[in-house]
Amino acid sequence: MPAPSENHGELDGLPVYWRAADTPPGEPVPLYLHGVPNNSDEWVSMLERTGGIAPDLPGFGRSGKSGARRYTMREYDRFIESFLDMLEIDRVRLLVHDWGGVGLLFAQRMPERIERVAIVNAVPLLPGYRWHRTARIWRTWGLGELSMGTIGKFTLRHLSRESNVTPGPMPEEWQRSVLDHFDQGTQRAILRLYRSSPPQALADAGRRLGTLDVPALVAWGMRDPYIPARFGRAYADVLPQAELFEMEDAGHWPWLDRPDLLDRLAGFMSPG
Repeated sequence: MPAPSENHGELDGLPVYWRAADTPPGEPVPLYLHGVPNNSDEWVSMLERTGGIAPDLPGFGRSGKSGARRYTMREYDRFIESFLDMLEIDRVRLLVHDWGGVGLLFAQRMPERIERVAIVNAVPLLPGYRWHRTARIWRTWGLGELSMGTIGKFTLRHLSRESNVTPGPMPEEWQRSVLDHFDQGTQRAILRLYRSSPPQALADAGRRLGTLDVPALVAWGMRDPYIPARFGRAYADVLPQAELFEMEDAGHWPWLDRPDLLDRLAGFMSPG
């Protein structure tokens, strides 16, 4: 399949960027949603396998980073709806990672537009989760701003050592993608998103997950330092048609430790 195209548009008066690759006419379109601190760069290999679309969410990558936005879960939910309407896409196969889990709000609100869903180490929209150490820093006024100001090439390399199971920090390409777009706008978006999302708000946001009665795949890196392994099982338990795939030798970005996961996800997400 050809390399995904790069696309620019305007939505609600703000720039929006997305990558796209061909999907067979009439089929649900694979939709890939990235998390923090990433952008659509992390989905290029999936788009090459399955076709589909992958936006840079507002506040990230090459999309708009307006200071007027609140960057709440609900705001992202509405963005996803508006983005799909702009592209005249009716139904999708949804894959979410980390904070891409905001797509699950859209899925619960408009299940008729979801053909299937894959969840990979996503922020738990479930009871019982407590934010990890870095998130607690970001949620603290003043301390979060100071922390953001320290993130550069050296600190990201050091901090990312805990993110994967493969020895060493995250891959250079991953680090470069993050740092290329880690400006004040992205830092502001991250802080506002975390600060608007206490644990009870997360649990409330996933209250209707059990009504999402579509084929589902929950793929979980068990050595995720940010989200305990039990939440992969919790997602699988609440979704009526879920298959759980646990990887003992993978971290928060599990496909970087287990490249075979990409083929498994592609098999699930491919139209037809």
